[in-house]
Amino acid sequence: MFQDLAKEGIRVNSVHPGLITTLMSQNALDDEGRKQMESTIPLGFSGEPIDIAYPVLFLASDESRFMTGSELVVDGGTIAQ
Repeated sequence: MFQDLAKEGIRVNSVHPGLITTLMSQNALDDEGRKQMESTIPLGFSGEPIDIAYPVLFLASDESRFMTGSELVVDGGTIAQ
């Protein structure tokens, strides 16, 4: 499908975030649960909203003009294990 959209100049990419510290995640996890989840992240900490905002900004910019059909994983290395 994205091949058809590319012919129209439309790029289709997706962002796949890992654990991000937000009000929702803070309410869903107690300190022990957060520490346990963070221990599974190779970088050792959960991300912040800005850690997702910059990759999204990149995908929305002309700097990514040659990208389409890509999945951008922003998860502190979790999926790479």
